[in-house]
Amino acid sequence: MDEAALLADEARYCSFGDTVHYSDPKIFTRCEGSYLYDGEGTPFLDLQMWYSAVNFGYANPRLDAVLKQQIDTLPQVASQYLHPTKIELAKIIAQDAKKKWGLDGRIHFNVGGSQSIDDSLKLVRNASQGRSLMFAFEGGYHGRTLGASAITSSYRYRRRYGHFGDRAYFVPFPYHFRGPKGMSKEEYGEHCVQHFERLFESEYNGVWDPKVGQSEYAAFYVEPIQGTGGYVIPPPNFFKGLKRVLDKYGILLVVDEIQMGFFRTGKLWSIEHFGVTPDVLVFGKALTNGLNPLAGLWAREELINPQVFPPGSTHSTFASNPLGTAVGLETMRMLAETDYETMVMGKGELFLAGLRDLQKRHPEIGNVDGLGLALRAEICEADGFTPNKRLLDKMVDIGLAGGLEHKGKRTGLVLDVGGYHKNVITFAPSLHITEEEINLAMVLLDQLLTRAKRG
Repeated sequence: MDEAALLADEARYCSFGDTVHYSDPKIFTRCEGSYLYDGEGTPFLDLQMWYSAVNFGYANPRLDAVLKQQIDTLPQVASQYLHPTKIELAKIIAQDAKKKWGLDGRIHFNVGGSQSIDDSLKLVRNASQGRSLMFAFEGGYHGRTLGASAITSSYRYRRRYGHFGDRAYFVPFPYHFRGPKGMSKEEYGEHCVQHFERLFESEYNGVWDPKVGQSEYAAFYVEPIQGTGGYVIPPPNFFKGLKRVLDKYGILLVVDEIQMGFFRTGKLWSIEHFGVTPDVLVFGKALTNGLNPLAGLWAREELINPQVFPPGSTHSTFASNPLGTAVGLETMRMLAETDYETMVMGKGELFLAGLRDLQKRHPEIGNVDGLGLALRAEICEADGFTPNKRLLDKMVDIGLAGGLEHKGKRTGLVLDVGGYHKNVITFAPSLHITEEEINLAMVLLDQLLTRAKRG
């Protein structure tokens, strides 16, 4: 069936609710490395890699081979039973946490990031005697199940589904580019900590009862680097200050590493850059390189041991499925064999330098920043500050049309849009992206911006 017929059937038979129809729909038929290919064989350099789910490149031979082998060994087993790779994968992740933070803990699996966020909400509510309210950040994104939507700041994701009585208290994130002028990044980080701590000054600030020493809020959900919010990178001092306040008032820190985990930022977990210890950590996406869905959480032993979180506390039919755990285990082994930290930080510096060079030639790039291979470019008006969603939408459409040129051949570019004003390109290229591909990305971005600005 040709592409036009497929798109006509998609428009007739597929729900738009489970896809992103913000741009014209695009059908891809093949993938490899950093590229997607359409039906005509046009290569599209992908700089977002399925929202950072495919950190290790499309059709990664090593990980694909493990999936194929597992299909021939133990492709299915009910989650009420055990299989070797579940246990081995949990052990590796828990032992890594013990080495880094000195804490015993356990791993709880599920099929997706949102579902694991929901599991963490159950865990936190249980540990805090049923307190159901959470803190979260403005600009934060934790998923779109009902539970995850309650702690995701965008009202757009909740609007159609009635009242959320357990909606989070949303606290400003230290977004320095759009913060108060006249402060350094570190000063603004401290300012945001002080703004949060002020909520505990009096019972009349609404979150704390000093007579019994108890908060109405059980945990603070954080993305160390905001994902859908636009890859906003906080000041280096911010999370230490925040954790000091949380510990003082007995509030748990739940770290969402679903998008930034597995060396996206040059560390296994992005929170490692900030020198604080989580109470709960949620992971997903790149664990299986986008092959078989698998996500999960790590939690401190006292929050998740079988006495306090017994069998049946939460469940999914496909949790810890053997196809997912086999690939996840191989991912962790692969990460242990290569110095991904040095590799990712080096490539990230090269990518960021390229973005800064583009910024000099295009005043519409108001801000660039990055940590490892999680990078951002904020698209603005010519003043370098006023958000320009219209220009970025044009860029995305031109990239997906596949009409860019490189060495006389048609090429496309896959970008992801994020940010508070939907004017940020959030870059999450393959961690295996080559220097040649980074240079190509800059050539194509330059071409893309130039064409989009022409109208």
